[in-house]
Formats: sequence, C-alpha cells, structure tokens
Amino acid sequence: MEREGAMIPQQRQVLFLLVLLGVSGAASEPEQFSVVEEMERGSFVANVAKTLGLEVGVLSSRGNRVVFKGNKKYLQLHPKTGDLFLREKLDREELCGPADPCVLPFQILLENPFQIVRAELILEDINDHSPIFLDTEMILKISENTSPGTVFTLENAQDLDIGNNGLQNYTISPNSHFHIQIREEEENKKYPELVLDKALDREEQPEIILTLTALDGDSPPRSGTAQVRVILLDINDNAPVFAQSRYEVQISENSSIGTLVVTVSATDLDAGNYADISYTFFHASDYIRKTFQLSKKSGELYLKEKVDFELIQSYTINIQATDGGGLSGKCTIIVQVMDLNDNSPELTMSSLTSIISENLPETVVAVFSVSDLDSGENGKVICSIQDDLPFALKPSVENFYTLESEGTLDRENRAEYNITITVTDLGSPRLKSEYYITVLISDVNDNPPVFTQRNYRLYVQENNSPALHIGSVSASDKDSGINAKVTYSLLPPEAEGLPLFSYIAINSDNGHLYALRSLDHEAIQAFQFTVRAVDGGSPSLSSEVLVHIMIQDENDNSPFVLYPLQNGTTPCSDLVPRTAEPGYLVTKVVAVDRDWGQNSWLSYQLLKTTDPGLFTLWAHNGEVRTARPISDKDTIKQKLLVLVKDNGQPPLSTAATLNILLVSGFSEPYMQLPDANKKEFQTDSLTTYLIISLASISFLFMVSIIMFIAIHLWKRKRDTSDGTRFDLNGPFPRYLMDVSGTKTLTQNYQYEVCLTNDSGTNEFKFMKPINPTLPPTQASGEKLY
Repeated sequence: MEREGAMIPQQRQVLFLLVLLGVSGAASEPEQFSVVEEMERGSFVANVAKTLGLEVGVLSSRGNRVVFKGNKKYLQLHPKTGDLFLREKLDREELCGPADPCVLPFQILLENPFQIVRAELILEDINDHSPIFLDTEMILKISENTSPGTVFTLENAQDLDIGNNGLQNYTISPNSHFHIQIREEEENKKYPELVLDKALDREEQPEIILTLTALDGDSPPRSGTAQVRVILLDINDNAPVFAQSRYEVQISENSSIGTLVVTVSATDLDAGNYADISYTFFHASDYIRKTFQLSKKSGELYLKEKVDFELIQSYTINIQATDGGGLSGKCTIIVQVMDLNDNSPELTMSSLTSIISENLPETVVAVFSVSDLDSGENGKVICSIQDDLPFALKPSVENFYTLESEGTLDRENRAEYNITITVTDLGSPRLKSEYYITVLISDVNDNPPVFTQRNYRLYVQENNSPALHIGSVSASDKDSGINAKVTYSLLPPEAEGLPLFSYIAINSDNGHLYALRSLDHEAIQAFQFTVRAVDGGSPSLSSEVLVHIMIQDENDNSPFVLYPLQNGTTPCSDLVPRTAEPGYLVTKVVAVDRDWGQNSWLSYQLLKTTDPGLFTLWAHNGEVRTARPISDKDTIKQKLLVLVKDNGQPPLSTAATLNILLVSGFSEPYMQLPDANKKEFQTDSLTTYLIISLASISFLFMVSIIMFIAIHLWKRKRDTSDGTRFDLNGPFPRYLMDVSGTKTLTQNYQYEVCLTNDSGTNEFKFMKPINPTLPPTQASGEKLY
C-alpha cells in the first residue's frame, strides 16, 4: 500500500541515482533475447539456464525472478527448467512506436547468492499494418501556365511497421500529365512528389483526378490509396511567405485543453482571391493531429489533448499556408514539453522474506527496485527507513536496493518489526511513496527457564495425609512455543541411599510438590532437595533451585514421666523426716515431652493427696515440698497423685503417683509402717539384716557405676565413628536437620528410695541421684548431609 505526505523527520536517507550507466556498463553487456511480435501467449523465448551457463538444478535452488521496469510482466521464467515464456501477446508498434530496434530492457534476479543479470528483449516486427493516408483526398490547385517539370509535394502515407515491412514506394494512376517521384528525408522517410510532364490547358481539362497508392516492402505488398484532385487555375505569381520559418515554443505538461500554443502568420503580395491565405498541417502524423488543433483562418495552434512529458518530450509540426491561387509557403513549429514533478516514485518488490531467525547474522530481508517517470531532479530518488530499527538499506546494481538486518536480533526483546520504506524524489514539490513491510522474528532456544525465587522454603504440618499438596515451584522461559514449555523433575540426592523419592513427588507439568507419606517432626525436622526445570527446546536448557521443607510440630506426644517410674514394678517411696521444716524438698517429679516449642512446655498439678495441705507442688519444675510442719497425727504413708500437662492445643497430660514415708529420723533402728502386724522386733535380726542390705546395696551400686561408665564410653565411640545422631525414637537420617528447641528439663535429677514390701523398721532409706541418659540433641537449624 502507498501513502503520500510530508517526509518523516530524522530518517536515514540513501541517495540513489536512477541512471548508473558507468557502473552498469562496465559490469557486463546485457543478455539479448529475440521474439517476433504478435506471438501467442505462452510461446517459448529461450532457456535462461543454458544462456547463463547454469545447471537447471542450480538455477532452481538459487531462486529466480524476472523484473521489468514499471513492474510490467511481459515474460515468465519457469523456476525449474529455466525456460522463458511470453506472458502476453506483444505489439511492437504499441510498445516502441517507430523506434528501431524495439528493445525492452529487464533484469533476471537470482537469490542465494544475490545476483542481477541484465537482459534485453528485442521485439521483431511483422508486416501487420498497411500504409494509410491520413487525408484520403488531396486537392492541388495548379496554374495553367505551370511549366513542365514543376514538382508538387503530396501528403505522405504512414505505416506503423518498420524496415522492409514499412512504407517503400508510391505509384500514381496512369495519365498523360503527371508522374510520381519519391524524395527521402531524415530517418529514411519517403515523401511522394507529383511531377508535371507536359503543359496544362484549363480550357481543355479544368480538373484532373488521380489515384495515389502507397506500397510497403512485403510480398505481396500491402497498400493504401488516396485521391488527388488537380484543379487548374488562372495565373498566380506570388506565394504566401511566413513571418518566421521556424517557431520554437514551450508548454507545461499540465497545460489544460484549449491552451493557445502559438500563432503563425503568413502574407501574400497578390490581391483578391490570390491573397486569401488558409493554414493547414503539412506532413503531420496522426498523434500530432490528435494532440493539436490549427485554425485555418487565423493560424492559431491550440492544445487538443493534454501532453505528457513522460510519453513525448517534443513535437515537430509543419504548417503550410496556401493562397487562393494555389501557391503555398511552409514553416516549422518546435513544441517543447516542460517536465513537472507529477509522478511519485515507484517501488517494485522483487524478493521478500517476512520471517527470519533471531540468531542469524546480517540477513537480506528484501530486494526491490525504485523508479520515477520524471526526468532530471524530478526523477532522482532517495530511499530511507526509520532510524530506530536494526535494519539498513544498501544500494545494489543499477536501481536496486537490498534491505538487510544489522547483526543478530533478539526475539525476546522484540518479535515483530513494522518497516516503512519511504521513496522520495528531489523534485519541487517533493513527492514520496511509502511501502510497509512486516518482519517477524522466529524463536531460537537461547533462554533457560528462570525460577520465580532464588530458593523456596515450604512448611508442612506433621502427621499429614499422604499425597498432600505442600507447595509449588514455578519457572518461566522468555522463549516461545515449544522452547518455552517447562517441565520439572527432582534431582537425585548427592548422598547415597537417600530415600528422597519416597518422601516427595513433583508434577512435571506445573511444579506442584506432594508429600508421599506422613511426616513426623520428632523424627525429621527439615530436609532439602533440588528441583530442575528443563525447557522443550533442542538442545534443551535447564536451571535448578533448592527447596527447603520445614516440618511443623503438632502436639501429638503426651508427657513422659522419668521419675518416679510408672511401670508397675515395685514402687519406690521417698522418706521425709518428721522434723522437716516447711518448704523442705521432698522429691521432684521429672518428665519430658518429645514435642517441640510450646508443645513441650510442661506444668505440674497436684490432684490428690493422703493429707491435704501437708505438701505443695511447684507448677513449673515439679518439686514437692512440705507446706507445714509434720505432726504426729499425720499418716506415716503418704500417697500423692500428680498430673503432668503440656502446653499444646489441645493439651495432653500424664498422671504420676508418689509414695512418701514419714520417719522420725534416718538413724532409727526400725521404721514402724502402718501395715506392720508385729509389735516387737528382735534387735539381733535387725542388725544382721542391716549389714547384709548395706553390703548388697554397696556392691550393686559399684556394679551400676562401672556399667554406666562403660556404656557411656561405648556410645560416644560409636557416635564419633559413624556420625549418627539419635532422637528419642531412634537415629535421625544423615541428610535431615534437627531444629529441636530447648526442653523444659535441662538437667534431670531423680531421687529414688526403694523399699521392699513388708520391710518394716529393719530397712533404712538410701538416696542416690540418678542421671538419665538421653540421646544427644542437635543444635537448632544444624544441617546434616
């Protein structure tokens, strides 16, 4: 499409002269092809591949096109065979007029690599036109005293053919007074002249009618005739004389019809009818008679049709002035047509590539030619495109340009370019034409997927249901189509034997992550893995991201009482002297919770006692103390029920039972129990039992200390050798993280007094601290690999 208007400012302009005769002439002589006019459409002209010395397959692979000026399409080139055919029937007289030879220049365009072959189509003439006289009747007025041998010029015939097919001879019908002779002038034109053979006698024959025949050179010849009327007149001895023998005038090509071109004037010295002058065209062609109109009386020459500089630049008109006696004079008018800038430049697109790949270097996008039918500065053109585009116009041979990309293009930056090619002439006012080209940039897989985050941290509540959606990862790709389709996968862990794929699964299409089984915060606090995103290009590109899974704790573990043990074995009792002051530390309930954070915060509550008010229980540390002095009325055997409760939602709790014996002192030889049936004990038996008990307890204590030390050293050695950490339920996997917090109990102490049933007063209370062996805890946030 085209649009005219003011020039676009700040455009890059490339000056292109329409005629580069020096460069093109020095490059190579044009290839010539001949064809006879009026041949039928589809007639064979020549084989281009053979003429250019190319293989037929090579010509087809390079791409080819035939370009005529003005985007005419006279010929068609078969892309595979290289045969050149006529696309339409050609008329030499219509295309070239009287020009001989009739040459139609054109170019043969070859692509990949780009090459322009200059060529000419020579249109040969056939005898398809007969000579014709524009005036079928010519009147000659001759004085009767005209001397024999006098020559009278007649109107010539016209033949549109050229050469031997054109006008060759004239003949006159047989008579006794005249014969025909032929006069040749410039451009081999033949004019008939009538020669008087003998004297005339008006009284004998006042009028002679002759037939003039024009013949061409064909065999048999074509002919045309006109009638010549010779009228005999009385004596007229002065011919008309023009004021100027040559008139030169200029008219603009936009002159309107009816414009006065020039006025010619002739005078005659005779008087009367012999001085009456009339003006007529002399030897005027048909196109002159169609273009101009001559007044017979005034000699004024008017414009009958508009003139076009691009068709005819000048007219030569012969005018004859004839008086009433038959004598005549002649003059010549030269009419120069002045060119105006009335033709916009034209662009003929020869080759266009609308889609180019983004990774290609400089690429030819379009090949086109420009032309302007005007002349001089009006015919010089400038080609330009927008400044902000990565494309450039480069002049080629003659009037051709190439539009090329500058360097590689980036589709992700811009996928489409709308290019406006502006062709402007240098006339005044300047005329321009605009042509629009859309170039699409095809995608190349040059961008890897990019995750929306540098790393991901996802949280999941423990005791989750299998196949739970715990979160998503997402990556985008700047490419398009299949190059932008992203798929996700889990990378195998670096550590051998890691059961990652039994914990986590990923949807390859959308990056959704799912927990495959229920997770336990007490066993695993956190773990991490790598997700890879791969696009669908070839070769494919990928990127990776680290995902951290944090397992959040639930209150799913009840407190566990370490002391006193609630395992149903022989209960142990704590001894309290009756002389204990208020606030005396009786014992301490020691409990732990496997949960984390506030779920592991423990509180203690005294639910039931044998003697209410005798003991108090500290809610935060589980210490049991006396609330008042012990009296004789207080029962010797005290039983306390303690509730241990965590701080979770909902809270979980555990009950513990404490047995306390009130004694007068640890040095008493016996202790009186509430359920003793005997009122007296023998002193000797008590002493014996006491010695045996002390010896057994001492031996057992020493064995326990040795075993404890040996087991502790063995566990430390094993932990140091294999790096395995243990939770309360067993070892942690090496690749997981323990984020356990500070528990309620940092250092536990147990005070245990064991008395056998029915021990009576022969047994003493023995107290010893017990340090429970717990698995070492991991520092919060420590990563294990």
